[in-house]
Amino acid sequence: MKNTKWIISVLVAVVFGCTDDFDDINTNPNVITADQLDGTFAGAAFANALYKGLHHGSWTGVPDDLGTYGLITYLHSTIFVHYQSAVPTGWATDRNGINDGWRSRGWLRFYTLAVPSLNTAYQAAEGNADAKAVLDIWKVFMYHKVTDHWGPVPYSEAGIGGASVAYDSQESMYTDFFTLLDNANSTLNASSASSVAIFEGFDRVFDGDIEKWRKFGNSLRLRLALRISDVDAENARIQAEAAVAAGVMESNDDNAFYEVSEETFNNLNTMSGHNGWGFAMTASMESILKGYADPRMAIWFSPAPNTGFYSGQPNGGSTNRSWARNDVGATNDAIFGNDLRATKDIEILLAAENFFNLSEAALNGWNVGGGTAQSYYEQGIEASMNQWGVTDVAAIANYIGGTTLPVEPDLAAEYTAVGLSATPPVQVPVAWAVTEGDQRTQIAVQKYLGLYPESWEAWSDLRRTDANILYPLLNTENTDANVGRGLMKRLTYLPNEYSTNAEEVDKAIATLGGPDVGGTLVWWDVK
Repeated sequence: MKNTKWIISVLVAVVFGCTDDFDDINTNPNVITADQLDGTFAGAAFANALYKGLHHGSWTGVPDDLGTYGLITYLHSTIFVHYQSAVPTGWATDRNGINDGWRSRGWLRFYTLAVPSLNTAYQAAEGNADAKAVLDIWKVFMYHKVTDHWGPVPYSEAGIGGASVAYDSQESMYTDFFTLLDNANSTLNASSASSVAIFEGFDRVFDGDIEKWRKFGNSLRLRLALRISDVDAENARIQAEAAVAAGVMESNDDNAFYEVSEETFNNLNTMSGHNGWGFAMTASMESILKGYADPRMAIWFSPAPNTGFYSGQPNGGSTNRSWARNDVGATNDAIFGNDLRATKDIEILLAAENFFNLSEAALNGWNVGGGTAQSYYEQGIEASMNQWGVTDVAAIANYIGGTTLPVEPDLAAEYTAVGLSATPPVQVPVAWAVTEGDQRTQIAVQKYLGLYPESWEAWSDLRRTDANILYPLLNTENTDANVGRGLMKRLTYLPNEYSTNAEEVDKAIATLGGPDVGGTLVWWDVK
């Protein structure tokens, strides 16, 4: 990347200068007005939309602290999918509880930092078809994560101001997503350029590389096609087949990572490990990784200091626990340590996931290339292993052919003590199974592992597939139907939205089709 720092004063002016306070704009020489925006500002605005669109924060660009990531990601989806569990006993979301402030922080930063930056980039890049196509792809990526968390959310009117802001239905957003991605592929495929010049040096994902953005957009389209496969199977097939025909990720060379720096660092690394915010390896992860003798376990996690064993903590622990903090493992500081926050890049969308998506699509009988469900599945495992530095061909082959099953975690007695079964939820080996039902479970399990630590997508995929992968919570603070000790189904709307945008929130709840609780299913989650 040519530019590792943003032009901070310009970016702040661009993002926050487009307000209705015209008196200040007319007299403040440091504010950039809409009519002054041109391509020279597009890169800086896009840079901020990329980083803030991943819900990460730092004190540069349009400033935000790393707490945003911790509150909206780590304390929600990361815990929900059992990638981590909470050490502090007062963190309610570990027991499916609700914390208004935590989720509000993520919503607020998205709509006040990421969305204005994206809208500014659109304005500044006006007339540049290639740049607009890339921005359309990133728009879909940003918004699909948010709507999949909440359901109906502000979309078509987001960032344009007004006394109230309408919420779009999830179905209408997905319709627009597919249109944007289809058009973006057509534009980029027809381009005579190899990169979007105005994004070079600012785009910390692909540095403006048109072909890589095109494959990213098509792979995202495949992801979203599977997302709607239960609610609109025919359109899902059409979208998936179109995405694959246009060209999707085929190897780790196509992977989308955000290249971090001292100015835009990996927030996950600042709060992981034994000395981080307070998160531990989980019993669900221990069960699968140990049972499969998965070489990624020692890459992702460190053993418990007291025992030297890779022991996971059950999610949903009460305020009184029979185990000590040092009886369980944590993330591995050699990969996820704070010292590496400016070198450990952020996972966005990877080839491993794409292979698992192809595998499921093939199992559905869709026309998605020359591979089979089994071959795509095995390519996905290999891609994930290679991504994490496991390259021994024999070791990977042994893993793919493995017939062992997940095991009970070291703290299995904690489950039986509260009347729950300690039997591992996952009852399939890695080796490709005979029945379609087991094959679908295998794809879901390996995708769950292949997505680690990207929990936003993992949570959506677990809700869609209903794959039985996670142990139940030891305790729950949520009595909503469809939740209890199981998987949260969505985040609830914000108190501030009820007080300032109540009419539109009420319309959104009517569109949602159920009460504003964590157990109401979003549009595509029909099982």
